[in-house]
Amino acid sequence: MPKITINDIEVEVAAGLTVLQACEAVGIEIPRFCYHERLSISGNCRMCLVEMEPSPRPVASCALPVIDDMVIHTNSPMVEKARKSALEFLLINHPLDCPICDQGGECDLQDITMAYGADQSRFQENKRAVREKDFGPLVGSAMTRCIHCTRCVRFSTEVAGVEEMGATGRGENTEVGTYLQMALSSEMSGNMIDLCPVGALTSKPYAFSARSWELRHTETIDALDAVGSNIQVDSRGNEVMRVLPRINEDINEEWISDKTRFSYDGLKRQRLDRPYVRKDGRLLEASWEEAFAAIAARIGAIKGAKSQKIATIAGDLACCESIQALKDIMDAFKSPHMDCRQDGAMLDPAARAGYLFNTSISGIEHADLCLLIGTNPRIEAPLINTRLRKRFLMGGFSVALVGAKADLTYSYEYLGSGPRTLGQILSRSHMFAKLMDAAQRPMLILGQGALARPDGSVVLTTARNLATRFGMVDHGWNGFNVLHGAAARVGALDLGFVPGKNGRDVAGILNGAASGKIEVVYLLGADEIDTASLGSAFVIYQGHHGDAGASAADVVLPGAAYTEKNATYVNTEGRVQQTNLAVHPPGQARTDWMILRALSQALGQKAGYDSLEQLRAHMIRTNAVFAEVDVAAADRTAKTEWTTFGASGDMNESPFGSAVENFYMTDPISRASETMARCTDTFRVPHFSVTGTNG
Repeated sequence: MPKITINDIEVEVAAGLTVLQACEAVGIEIPRFCYHERLSISGNCRMCLVEMEPSPRPVASCALPVIDDMVIHTNSPMVEKARKSALEFLLINHPLDCPICDQGGECDLQDITMAYGADQSRFQENKRAVREKDFGPLVGSAMTRCIHCTRCVRFSTEVAGVEEMGATGRGENTEVGTYLQMALSSEMSGNMIDLCPVGALTSKPYAFSARSWELRHTETIDALDAVGSNIQVDSRGNEVMRVLPRINEDINEEWISDKTRFSYDGLKRQRLDRPYVRKDGRLLEASWEEAFAAIAARIGAIKGAKSQKIATIAGDLACCESIQALKDIMDAFKSPHMDCRQDGAMLDPAARAGYLFNTSISGIEHADLCLLIGTNPRIEAPLINTRLRKRFLMGGFSVALVGAKADLTYSYEYLGSGPRTLGQILSRSHMFAKLMDAAQRPMLILGQGALARPDGSVVLTTARNLATRFGMVDHGWNGFNVLHGAAARVGALDLGFVPGKNGRDVAGILNGAASGKIEVVYLLGADEIDTASLGSAFVIYQGHHGDAGASAADVVLPGAAYTEKNATYVNTEGRVQQTNLAVHPPGQARTDWMILRALSQALGQKAGYDSLEQLRAHMIRTNAVFAEVDVAAADRTAKTEWTTFGASGDMNESPFGSAVENFYMTDPISRASETMARCTDTFRVPHFSVTGTNG
């Protein structure tokens, strides 16, 4: 480890650091615009200048590697003068529009100008003006403010993998934008807004709506996919104004997808804010007492064994607390008909290792080969796709795909479309088997597109056999991974929200409802099912949006969205995480587990808990995984056991599909979002069909 002197203090720093990183490591802040720790070094802005003995001129600390016996000064008169001069150059053409800039209060240029700026400029020339550019429905631009740091260019190239941003011209005439004046089509484009150190790139949906100091900041978890990105919800009053990422190195680093960032306007539209009861074919407003009475009367009218005539389906956004509370009601009626797999995915709930992303999201960086089966991670889980691209850029990482061809952001080898290819790899008759044999830490990612089919359980078994045969589960490494798209799925499986003995799955419940064998169906936010198959069954819908499930319901109970409750979710890697209430549910809507507790009392099956703490203790008794919060399955005290799962049989020859067709509309919240609707109109056209590295 090299020893250097910084401001007359000798320190020892890690090898391979730059001077800027070394200074940061010992607590000395260096101003910067172009440097970012997750991007390549460009050295554009020159704000990070330091004095290095015996150099007669200041040097850029972001691009200077640390060597032994280096003497650095960060606060000398030379450094002070150099930084003031660099800032003066950057401000030559920068407009004085801070009062109307959305970056105000969060602007690096503002902050650094307070430290190094002058009260007047020596330059009298006219300021440069740049024509505004249209980057699509998400990212707004005021490119006259651009200081050419190129953070956005490097992000789109290096992280997002969609090389749309670039710079044209030279010197003062340099302009940053898309070469062909196209909209930014990356699913990660919104992160450029966070990276921009000035107000050149801003959020178009958020524009001119609020100031940062007006907002209340709530640290919480995203529930629009199964990654569980750590986010900050900024609200004013009882309205969500924006969503920003929080740093979590194990999950999302400091990025979030565009759906996570921009679909918040869907929280304000098509909301269920009061109970409804269907009378004479119409849903009419009702009180909570009337709604509960209607449910109790219908269940009480069931003739014969109630246990065989009541069923429930949990949706993709349901929290673990509500799933546990609903399961308790079903258990009280001794009904085995419950399921959380709306898409019909043939997951085996008996073996936790069989439905988790066992490698963990951060563990992707340690793999040396990846086999994608029936998945398109770019639209199913952009953060996992970004992590795969990060590993690909490190080198020594082979990627192959079995399933529908996909426009990914890294090169891959296309092996085939379906089960036949899997069988060939398993028998080692396929050439790719040699690469898998040679890999030290191979992994596979099994998507819902390969599981949501009649032979999905056999595909699951085949994938398990692949993992076993090619050494994916060995010596502390587990390369078997299931990629979920639903935030509720893993938690529901952990709680055992699956058919009991002789119980019906989702398909069986719908068939039973259509035939009259199932008389009451409880939909806990279940909107991704064929509601036309519910037949004449009495349907109870509990959720937060007037989507497909609510339209088919006889009783509607208004619940809370993920930003409106303290709730538990388990992400695709088996990490238990908890949301925090940012805003209150609208109108008469209530937290979901409280609704179910009140309903259980109305049904004469009073729940054994009266508080959130008691309910969570009950969940821990159901499954001990809920005792450890924010710990991935791979890092848990009790390791997930690798056991047999799936089913034997033959796979049909139909190709694997993708679980997601439209990235921007996958759930009731995003479908209600006007911003996501504009994205769908903009990007769901052939012109934008191929944008990735492999396209």
